[in-house]
Amino acid sequence: MLLATSAFGWFLVAAAMLAIWIALAFWPARVARRKGHSFVGYFIFSLFFFPLALVTAYLVHNRAAPSY
Repeated sequence: MLLATSAFGWFLVAAAMLAIWIALAFWPARVARRKGHSFVGYFIFSLFFFPLALVTAYLVHNRAAPSY
């Protein structure tokens, strides 16, 4: 319990939350890349607006699929 209230404990919690936040931002970016869109663009978009980026990544047109 003492570690959670110390400065080092807060640093560990903040570092873990930052790692989870960045890891989650990869999800919409990977979906967009599979559909032929910019990985970096969607990654940055999802860092700031994760729910919107996730929905957008699943709804955008698939550029990678052959069009007939």
